[in-house]
Amino acid sequence: MTKHDQPAAAIEVEGLQKVYPGTNGRAAKHALKGVNLVIPRGSIFGLLGPNGAGKSTLINILAGLVRKSAGTARVWGIDIDEAPRAARAAIGVVPQELTLDPYFPARAALELQAGLFGIPKAARRTDELLEVLGLADKATAPARSLSGGMRRRLMVGKALVHSPPVLVLDEPTAGVDVALRQQLWDYVRLLNRQGTTVLLTTHYLQEAEALCDQIAVMADGQIVAHDTTDALFRRVEDQELVVDVSAPLGAIPDKLLPFNPTLAAPQRLVFRFAQASGNVDEMLGAIRVAGLQIASVTTKQPDLEDVFLQLVQGPASNGEGMTG
Repeated sequence: MTKHDQPAAAIEVEGLQKVYPGTNGRAAKHALKGVNLVIPRGSIFGLLGPNGAGKSTLINILAGLVRKSAGTARVWGIDIDEAPRAARAAIGVVPQELTLDPYFPARAALELQAGLFGIPKAARRTDELLEVLGLADKATAPARSLSGGMRRRLMVGKALVHSPPVLVLDEPTAGVDVALRQQLWDYVRLLNRQGTTVLLTTHYLQEAEALCDQIAVMADGQIVAHDTTDALFRRVEDQELVVDVSAPLGAIPDKLLPFNPTLAAPQRLVFRFAQASGNVDEMLGAIRVAGLQIASVTTKQPDLEDVFLQLVQGPASNGEGMTG
């Protein structure tokens, strides 16, 4: 596929459903309930949601590891039913589970994976991957001797041996220390600049906030929000004004009651207000009129955790926002 006929979307799913039959009298489980999602080519895309939301099921369907019950899915423009082998070759997946032969050295694990994809020895990237993932000095060490973080990085290497245009990272930095996590994300950014589309699931919301162009939030087998990262932040209106006063308070002064603050600590008042309508100067003026001396003032903007909690705790009728 040339640059001119590359698909606009790296991943497209429409009406995707997965139903696990009930057993022993238990009801069937609807893991995916008609998911529609378009992931643009060249993006770093975040897929977030609580445990059991359906994220791993969706990824496993795209990777050809789980059969869908209904709907369509395309990876790099390739229908996973019509051309399953080509679709699998277009995607590299780093699963949550560490699936490594404990006796295989790191180099051998990457070489074997490259061989499974039919990559000629001259075209293999084994040394490059070992170096960039910080495993060059462990090339001959069996997987069982590696730390959890090293094994996680080796899994990333296995997903990249065939240079797929789409890379799926399912909680890839679990068990990786901060320095190595940053090294991994630097490499992810490099891959993205070189044209790789990245689909990321993570519990480290700060990472998704820093890395992702777009984010979709799943809950109960459905997409409850899909938008650019900035637009998702705008959905959360609440902002906080935190005011520390010089003397302890036994109760909230009457003059502040119209603003409905909370007494978070004996000397700390917290005001929550909508970004569009809040008047910080008015609140601070009321504090002074109440006879309180202000020691410090800070404001808290909404972050991805605020957005995430609001979306997954709200009804699925929040809508899908941007659908691509």
